[in-house]
Amino acid sequence: MTQIDKSRNPDPRYNKLTVGVCPDQWGVWFPEDPLQIPWEKALDEMAEAGFSVMETGPFGYFPTDPKRLSEEMAKRGFRVVAGTAWGVLHQEDAWAATEELFRRVGETHAAVGAEYVVHLPPMFRDEHTGDFTDVRHLDGAAWDLYVNNANRLGKMMKDDYGLKLVLHPHGDSHIETRDDIDRIFQATDPEYVGFCLDTGHIVYGMGDNIDLIRTYPDRISYVHIKAMDPAIVKQAHDEDWPFVKAVKAGCSVPPPEGEPDMPSLVEALADLDKELYVICEQDMYGCDPSYPLPNAIKVREYLASIGLGQL
Repeated sequence: MTQIDKSRNPDPRYNKLTVGVCPDQWGVWFPEDPLQIPWEKALDEMAEAGFSVMETGPFGYFPTDPKRLSEEMAKRGFRVVAGTAWGVLHQEDAWAATEELFRRVGETHAAVGAEYVVHLPPMFRDEHTGDFTDVRHLDGAAWDLYVNNANRLGKMMKDDYGLKLVLHPHGDSHIETRDDIDRIFQATDPEYVGFCLDTGHIVYGMGDNIDLIRTYPDRISYVHIKAMDPAIVKQAHDEDWPFVKAVKAGCSVPPPEGEPDMPSLVEALADLDKELYVICEQDMYGCDPSYPLPNAIKVREYLASIGLGQL
């Protein structure tokens, strides 16, 4: 790789943005799936691509035993900063399973020195078939329960495991549009609930990343950096596609393709002037296994050229 001229960005604000990676950048959505790259190969390639900061992705894809996870990460030079988990918050009978999973994730990730846990909202359409599995919009008791359980989960993660909970927006979920995000921020306790700014899903939800950053600087706790093809996003919404169809159509693209405009985004993140992990992602479940490594190298080189990370 070519060494970047560090004098191009002498501003120390950029040094507060730490680039990282997660399995989604290698096409991984599930703990186990025959279409996915084996975790050992993905982890080796992530290191080969030059990453050293890791969000572990679907719980169970990488080893869940803390000692084994630490060993596998350490021998490839990785530092684990976050874990992720899906969890239903708006259904009373789902809390026990959500709590059990997040406690497992919390125990493993606290033991390996992580700082964050990302809550991925279940989608209201099936990830494989696109069939509806839930209502599009939450109101009344379901909405109240969603908010109360988000605060409850965040308090549990902080008090019991020393981890910061960050809610993640997602296509086909109850936290997708700017209205959804405004509603969440107004209702949840910032002491316990942060926000994972997924720049691609903000675009998919027809939102403006820069405006969101400037409106809620204190709530942006963590970042997934990725891009979406606006033409495919528009078609997906116009024709009411499920998110999985949009992914298969190629809506998630490598920067500098697509939106948001990455130099403007990185500048806005730097303007926050606080420590942030910025994790590379690209939704490409079921991709050709030869694609992620060269693609990730190009993305890292591009991001470094605009001030995010160094080569």
